[in-house]
Amino acid sequence: MKLNGMERLNKKLASGSSIRQDAAKVVQKHATRMNGLAQRNAPVDTGELRRSIRTGYSDGGLTATTKVGVHYGPYVEYGTRFMAAQPFLRPAFYNTAWDFKDDMDKLVK
Repeated sequence: MKLNGMERLNKKLASGSSIRQDAAKVVQKHATRMNGLAQRNAPVDTGELRRSIRTGYSDGGLTATTKVGVHYGPYVEYGTRFMAAQPFLRPAFYNTAWDFKDDMDKLVK
C-alpha cells in the first residue's frame, strides 16, 4: 500500500492545526475496527487467543499497534508443518487498510 501526500500531512501536523486530533481519531477508529475483526476471526478453543488480542496507541494517538499476547499466536496465524494456518490478524488488517487510507486521504485534502 502506498500513501501519497505524506509531505502535506507532515506540514499540516507541524502547523498545529486540528488535523493532529482528526488523524488520531481516524487511527483509533480503524485500529478499533481491526481489533474487533481480529478477535472475531480468531479461532476459539479456550478463548485465550481471542482475549489476548490488544491494541495500544503511541505518538499522541497517531500510531496504533495490535498485538497477540499468547506465544502460540504466530503458529495459529501462519500454521506449522503439522497444522494448517488459520489467519485472523492479516485478514483484519487487509479489511481495514484501504478504508484507513481513504480516510487519511480525505484528511490531507
